[in-house]
Amino acid sequence: MNETTIILMLVLSGIVVGVINTLAGGGAIITMTLFMVLGLPVNVANGTNRIAVVLQNLTATLAFLRKRLLDVKSGIKLSIPAVIGNIAGSLVATHISDTIFKVCMAVVLTVVLIYMIFDQSSKHPRIHGGHPLQLRPLHYVWFLLLGFYGGYIYIGLGYAVLAVTIWSMKLDIITANVIKGFIIFIATPFSLLIFILNGQVDYAYGLWHGLGNMIGAVIASHIALAWGVKFVRYFTLIILAVCFADLVGLLSLQNILHSLLEMF
Repeated sequence: MNETTIILMLVLSGIVVGVINTLAGGGAIITMTLFMVLGLPVNVANGTNRIAVVLQNLTATLAFLRKRLLDVKSGIKLSIPAVIGNIAGSLVATHISDTIFKVCMAVVLTVVLIYMIFDQSSKHPRIHGGHPLQLRPLHYVWFLLLGFYGGYIYIGLGYAVLAVTIWSMKLDIITANVIKGFIIFIATPFSLLIFILNGQVDYAYGLWHGLGNMIGAVIASHIALAWGVKFVRYFTLIILAVCFADLVGLLSLQNILHSLLEMF
């Protein structure tokens, strides 16, 4: 496979991942699978993924700020414990084994899938539109733990953040996605730096894939407002179901990506 084809695959997959992550979550599974299919070890794929994560969530945050859907003060308050947890998780992640990686991913996807299926939040009043959040001590604990998981694995983090914000903060799913993107954008550079210092980042792959992520984030920010909460919720459930199907072996994203790469 020549260099031009690889770049094209990275950018196009980045667009898809950017849309998925901005509206829901779980796109990192595609990113990690693609990177490993292209030959990156799991630790390097995990570190390289952080470049695209930062660029995508920066783009999404700026787009949602312009639409006045983000309360920055609330976001910063939650970002502080998330950053602390993110640094701690990244220090552990530089020594992660493939087995532990898959077990953690399995637990997170299973829990969040069950939550999303049985969630009744749409039947109750929701906070939306960038209003200040009513934060309690437990929220800071949650985001410390979420930050640790984000630094350690990252895959499935978006779903975990959505579950916590929708369940405990009573946010609608669009506003929950806005908060999710802002906090991930603030916290991830710290973990990225740790992976860089450990030599576990491929800059070329990360930047080309990140370019696609930025394009996807812009597209998704417009979709979120144009198509509304109901669409975003169903979109989230569909993507989560696909990730779960890959996890339990009903389909293989790795085989699908292999087949797509062979076409080129």
